[in-house]
Amino acid sequence: MTGSTSEPVRGPSGAGSAVRTPEDVRRILADQISAGRLQPGQRLGAERALAAELGVSRAALRQALAVLEEGGLVRRVPGRGGGTFVSKGKIERDLSRVVGVPALLRSQGVVAGTRVLSARLAPCDETGARALRLHPGELVIDLVRIRLADGSPFSVEHLMLPADRFPGLLEMPLGGSVYELLAERYGTRPREAVERIEVISASPDEAMILDVVVGAPLLSITRTTTDTQDEPFEFSHDLFRGDRTRIVVRTPGKGSATRASRGRGQVIELRAQAAP
Repeated sequence: MTGSTSEPVRGPSGAGSAVRTPEDVRRILADQISAGRLQPGQRLGAERALAAELGVSRAALRQALAVLEEGGLVRRVPGRGGGTFVSKGKIERDLSRVVGVPALLRSQGVVAGTRVLSARLAPCDETGARALRLHPGELVIDLVRIRLADGSPFSVEHLMLPADRFPGLLEMPLGGSVYELLAERYGTRPREAVERIEVISASPDEAMILDVVVGAPLLSITRTTTDTQDEPFEFSHDLFRGDRTRIVVRTPGKGSATRASRGRGQVIELRAQAAP
C-alpha cells in the first residue's frame, strides 16, 4: 500500500502517552510494522504530525527513524513526494539452487524488471580467465545490468560469458533471464554454481545505483557457473541490497559451504546445483 497512512501511529495510550526517548519510538514503530498495522510500502505521516502522535520531539523522532532505516525497516526518500516509507518485505535467495533473478522474483510474486547499463565484447581479465578457463585477453561478452523488484533497484550484476560460445548473443534482447536465453538459443543449461558471498558496505557509486545510503550493507556474490558438461560458461559479480534480501538454504543436503575470514568479515563459499 502506498500513499498516506491508513491510521494514525500512536504510542501505547495515544498522543498523550509518556513516550520520551528515541528507543521508545523505535520500538512502537517496529512493533506496528511487525504486527502488520503498518504495511510494506506504506508512507508514514508528516514528521510534525507523527512526532505529535507519539508525544516526542522531532529530533527524537528523527533519531528513531534513522535507527529503523539502518535496520532496513523503513526507507526515507528526500524531496517533494518523498517521506518515510515502510520497507517492502525481503526477497529470499535460496543458496542451494541455481536460479536467475527474474525467476527468483517471479516465484515470490514480485514484478521483475531490468535496466541494461552496458553490453559489449571485451578482453577477459586474469580473474575472469581463470574462472572461465580462458587465456587473459580472450574476448568475452561483458554485460552489466540493474535488476528491479517492483520497480525499485534490487541488485546490480556484472557477468562475463565466453564470446566464442555464444555468437550473436549481443544482438538478442538482454533484459530477461540469461539462463533461459542460453538454454533456448544455445542449448546451454547450468548444472552447478560456486558462489563466494560476503557482506560489504555500499560505496558512493553503488549507493547511487541501488538507491541506498552510502555504507548500507550489500551482499557481494561472485559466481562461477558450469554447464551439464562441467564446462564453465558464466563468471559474474552481483551486488544485492541487504535490506531487500534474505539468504536461505531450502535444501541443506544439496549444496556444500565453507567459511573463511577475510578483510571486513566472513566469506562464505557455497556450491549449489541446478534443479532437475
